[in-house]
Amino acid sequence: MPTAAKSRKSEPEPFDSSFSSQEVSKLTGVSLRQLQWWDEQGVVTPLHRGHRRLYQMNEVVEIGLITELRRKGISLQKIRRVLRYLQKNANKSLYDTISNGSEVHLLTDGKHIYLEDDHRNIIDILKNARQPIISVCVSDQFKRLSSALAVKKPPTTEKESASAARASRAS
Repeated sequence: MPTAAKSRKSEPEPFDSSFSSQEVSKLTGVSLRQLQWWDEQGVVTPLHRGHRRLYQMNEVVEIGLITELRRKGISLQKIRRVLRYLQKNANKSLYDTISNGSEVHLLTDGKHIYLEDDHRNIIDILKNARQPIISVCVSDQFKRLSSALAVKKPPTTEKESASAARASRAS
């Protein structure tokens, strides 16, 4: 269990935007209290600015994955293993791969964790499994969240603001 002296992130990771707890809650369907608890327990630890929590895109995707895995019956303890695996073995390269259009699937039997982008490997894992395998398409989570963010996030530059204003007047 993490202690109160646990260090918090203070610098953003190299992803484009950060999102408030309210935005993350609306995007993922996770309550604000659940986000707070996950932060306190070290499940997903966002950047802190005063009392505000700011989530990077990779953390929003992680929250989407947690939600999906919980919905499929995976315990939080096993989800922590999945998150550690992703952070250790994939991290930014995973999000680069997904944002370039590749499909990436996370498969787990609760004991073993696989991150695959080749359908043949996925079929081999399923054929050789001795236990039921839970699968989550990480790419679909990323695409769903990205499209929702594109709709909800206001333009960030003056040029984008002007383009958005022209587009809204034209419609």
